[in-house]
Amino acid sequence: MTLERLRTTLAVLSLTAIDARLEALLESASKKEPAYADFLLEVMSAEADARRQRYLKTRLQLAHLPYVKTFDQFDFAFQPSIDERQIRELRTLRFVHEASNVILLGPPGVGKTHLAVALAEAAIQSGQAAYFMTTHDLVTDLGRAYREGRLDRRLRIYLAPKVLIIDEMGYLPLDELGATIFFQLVSARYERGSIILTSNKSYGEWGSIFGDPIIATAILDRLLHHSTTVNIRGESYRLKERRKAGLLPTPEAQHPEPIAAAPNNRSKRSHSA
Repeated sequence: MTLERLRTTLAVLSLTAIDARLEALLESASKKEPAYADFLLEVMSAEADARRQRYLKTRLQLAHLPYVKTFDQFDFAFQPSIDERQIRELRTLRFVHEASNVILLGPPGVGKTHLAVALAEAAIQSGQAAYFMTTHDLVTDLGRAYREGRLDRRLRIYLAPKVLIIDEMGYLPLDELGATIFFQLVSARYERGSIILTSNKSYGEWGSIFGDPIIATAILDRLLHHSTTVNIRGESYRLKERRKAGLLPTPEAQHPEPIAAAPNNRSKRSHSA
């Protein structure tokens, strides 16, 4: 009867994790005979840990990350151009608390999105909200909201999270409306929330992305005022994996050793003559 009443009480209080582990917790207590306070701490910790995991799972889902990647999964040895000390500093998430930005520049496939997602995952683990969008999807969404007369309301979706990840800047040029809306978003988040942005274009090429060097300069002025730039120069991970699978030739096969010149038989015959 006591066990049944205990389960009923746990259900009323929505302590589902304790209920699921109740028998194991009671059996462990009967063997170890811990102090009452220690046993209570173990029981409540079980519930707290379960709730934290549910919270993190929900936050990760709401972030719309394309996948979950961590720093431990990143192959820094394959990209020696990256300053690991710089990445360690970013992992402290100081930039989030300072509402500073992180710009990841480099050619396609070098790990920019992986690092952006890893930073977002770390922020979520620390209790901060994050949201991921590609540049194209972001501008398309806000452009639709503008035409429907609800831009201000829709902008709040992108102003609310502490960390906004904008992926693939520069893969497609923006029209005049897209450039203007992007400028509004960057200005609205300026010194209020962090932006993590990935791009395959150097800053000098951003005028071609926005179709106007003046608005590109204005956007860069706000993005770079409080920011860290990570330049990645290296081979694509996707090409690396295709080479490992034998689908592409290795660099050595692409540049074979020069063939030695054939002996000059004519000169030999002239000497023997």
